[in-house]
Amino acid sequence: MASGADIAALGEASSTSGIGEEHEALISRIAASAANIHSIVTLGQSAELGALLDEIAHSQMTSVADKAIVGRVEDDPDYKLVLRANDMSSRIAGEALVAHRFLLDHYKRRFPELETLVRNPLDYARTVKAIGSAADITKVELGGVLPNATQMVVALTGSTTSGRPLTADEQGRVEEAVDCLLDLSKAKHRIVGFIESRMPLIAPNITAVIGAATAAKLIVEAGGLTALSKIPSCNIQVLGKAQHAATGFSSLTTKKHAGIVFYSDAVRGVPADFRDKMVRKISAKCALAARVDVQNSSPDGAFGKKFRTELDAQVEKLLEAAPLNAVKPLPVPDEGPKSRRGGRKARKAKEPYMATELQKQRDRLQFGKVQEEVV
Repeated sequence: MASGADIAALGEASSTSGIGEEHEALISRIAASAANIHSIVTLGQSAELGALLDEIAHSQMTSVADKAIVGRVEDDPDYKLVLRANDMSSRIAGEALVAHRFLLDHYKRRFPELETLVRNPLDYARTVKAIGSAADITKVELGGVLPNATQMVVALTGSTTSGRPLTADEQGRVEEAVDCLLDLSKAKHRIVGFIESRMPLIAPNITAVIGAATAAKLIVEAGGLTALSKIPSCNIQVLGKAQHAATGFSSLTTKKHAGIVFYSDAVRGVPADFRDKMVRKISAKCALAARVDVQNSSPDGAFGKKFRTELDAQVEKLLEAAPLNAVKPLPVPDEGPKSRRGGRKARKAKEPYMATELQKQRDRLQFGKVQEEVV
């Protein structure tokens, strides 16, 4: 039986740093230890999730435009509901990973090649549901489930698959896993939609800077909006940093200080060479925006929009191409003798090469007279 902390850790990893080898090992261990899907995936039929979805539905009856926060933001019921919903979203993501692994392990007896053909968990579950207990996979209609090219590949591979038909008991476990995974997906979709609709009301400026989903994760990780407003920007950079286990593999490609901000869309949209710089810039703006939101001094998000405009301008500046250096043509060659002006320096430079008085006397000749030879 998996603990709630393990499931939540898997969900957080899937939305931030990604699933690593230690997470894959944990997922496989949990899925292999279960006899049926309901022994490891408990949220789908839980009263806790049902009550949360009912509260979300009741809150969504009132639109954001008709709501206003009076007093402290953290005393607002929607704020508390968003924190609970965000925590539940992480748990759902973790259980969805386990459910997908359980489905892969049990359906590979029927169609082992499907795992490599359809990578997306939801598409995989819908494909398995469409195939059902059909004996001939080539006759199954997969329109609306997979793209045309993938449908053709699945049909061709299914005609030569090495799998065997499932027994009634095995087919029942597979169908339960498919329904469970699809139900978790629907619940998460509703929760994420609610969070993104309420974040502009709770933290409008942070939402304008970094987006609703990432803003909710930052607030939950910090322990509340007030706690986030007290954290300096250098620490906001590493909020939600994944703790990588010492697995013995190389850590050269592992980002050691990558947290929630690093894996946000605002940073991911920048080329890899500039992401570290953008994390610092965005974290600084988030720290300022959190202090504005906790005082509720800019409910329309004007400060956040201003910060976002400044960030966009800085991104454009970073991505701007360097100016081309103009190639200067060589000067026209001057082939004639250059005129040099005389002076003390010129005479001083000529002195080592000038003839001495003795040389001048030796070279002086008088024509018509017998002279002695001077050596």
